Amino acid sequence: EGLIEFYDSFKDMFEFFCKNTTIHGTIRLVCSDGNRMKTAFWTLLLLASFGMLYWQFALMFSQYWAYPVVLTMSMHSEPKMFPAITICNLDPYRFELVSEHLVQLDHMAEESIAFLYGINTSASLFHMNEKNIHIKDLSSTGNLSRSSFKLSQNFSLLRMSDHNSSVGFRLCNATGGNCFYKTYSSGMGAILEWYRFHYMNIMSQLPVIINISDHEEQIEDMVYSCQYDGEPCRPSDYVHFHHPVFGSCYTFNSKGTDSFWTATKPGIPYGLSLILRAEQKDHIPLLSTVAGVKVMIHNHNQTPFLEHEGFDIRPGIATTIGIQQDEVNRLGGNYGKCTTNGNDVNVKLLYNNSYTLQACLHSCFQHIMVRKCGCGYYYYPLPPGAEYCDYNKQPAWGHCFYQLYNRLRNHHLNCFDQCPKPCRESLYKVSAGTAKWPSAKSQDWIRQALRHQNGYNSTSNRKDIAKVTIFYQQLNYQSVNESPLLSENLLLSSMGSQWSLWFGSSVLSVVEMFELLIDTLVLSLLFCYQRFRSK
Repeated sequence: EGLIEFYDSFKDMFEFFCKNTTIHGTIRLVCSDGNRMKTAFWTLLLLASFGMLYWQFALMFSQYWAYPVVLTMSMHSEPKMFPAITICNLDPYRFELVSEHLVQLDHMAEESIAFLYGINTSASLFHMNEKNIHIKDLSSTGNLSRSSFKLSQNFSLLRMSDHNSSVGFRLCNATGGNCFYKTYSSGMGAILEWYRFHYMNIMSQLPVIINISDHEEQIEDMVYSCQYDGEPCRPSDYVHFHHPVFGSCYTFNSKGTDSFWTATKPGIPYGLSLILRAEQKDHIPLLSTVAGVKVMIHNHNQTPFLEHEGFDIRPGIATTIGIQQDEVNRLGGNYGKCTTNGNDVNVKLLYNNSYTLQACLHSCFQHIMVRKCGCGYYYYPLPPGAEYCDYNKQPAWGHCFYQLYNRLRNHHLNCFDQCPKPCRESLYKVSAGTAKWPSAKSQDWIRQALRHQNGYNSTSNRKDIAKVTIFYQQLNYQSVNESPLLSENLLLSSMGSQWSLWFGSSVLSVVEMFELLIDTLVLSLLFCYQRFRSK
């Protein structure tokens, strides 16, 4: 009895509550009890206010559980690390181990072009006297490759009979019962894809890991001059790798840990300045119709996916590239799907660098390719125990691959569901300007200087050098951050605002309502107990 306040009836309890509560309007139910019309009016008004209040609460909670985000943009200005820069000479090696098959493929391409267009390309396209790249300690593998591998004649280029005059080649499954034509409206596109298809089968004869350090091109053969912030580049500033399509590639500042590459000032004089050999030696001419240099700007410890990003530098041109950095920070969790470092992703990455969306998509596709087709796509790394596709061993892999790749492009594979975006990502926006270089007045002494300093020897009538300057336009960068549109604090604040709007009360008023419910429950139990005792 000291804890619970007892009432003689429910009417007394309700009357006490209405007279003493801090909820506005309830006292009108008591003071107007002599006027039933006013009592009914205020009763309906209070019930309508309760209904509107909880309808607003329902809208708030439905919005909160949708976890919307709002983007906030902020500007920061501070010294930062120069991005990683990858350059490729668009001139892939013709490895001696597969050179014989590449010569046969060149002849097949020459015959196909002559069949389609009646043009003899042997003199202008193919140069059989190019230097081949030798790989040591692989003599037994080379003999096995030459004796076992044969170029297939089952994928001839054909001109389709439709009105679009498209060109393509036929691909069938293992039984031959399901076939389709891989067609292109452009004959050039069809020839390049057909050549790449055979090229992948030939290159699958090479070992998975190739050590080309003993015979790689020295960077001086491609980069005649390199300066960053007015200082000469050092041998430790770049790493070399070979791309099967884009040729010999070098990545500057790949790790992003050397203080030499710290950007302290914006502007052209403080960026990376390169003079490059942009001549195409035409080792494998039908892999690409572009002559020049491929350049890609990307983050540190990131695999450069040159087939998806980057841009080409034209020979005989000075190109200035201004970069502006944007940083994106995603919330993740209930607010969106993203990953911090890729450890929580179900796809096992096949690349040794940091997590990126492209690395995850390529790894996911390669795993599906190995599982569905029995072999791996040559341009992507292999999972353990797998081998690259070879139509001598897997005759139907092309049919399987192109169908899978179309499903990936149309988002019908679950790779996009399994591969989230990084929670933190740096993006680089570029703007470029070009000018003829060297000029007619200066080209003689510039070529003489390069010849004297770097052993440069121009035997080509076309322009075979290019100048590239990459610099920060400004050191301030834009940060785009996701934040909850409706946080817990904002939700409580909005609920309090609605409660105050409809009833002019506070949290203590809610406690009074709970007190009324408890008193009602206790009084009901007491009345039931008294009735039970009386019986």
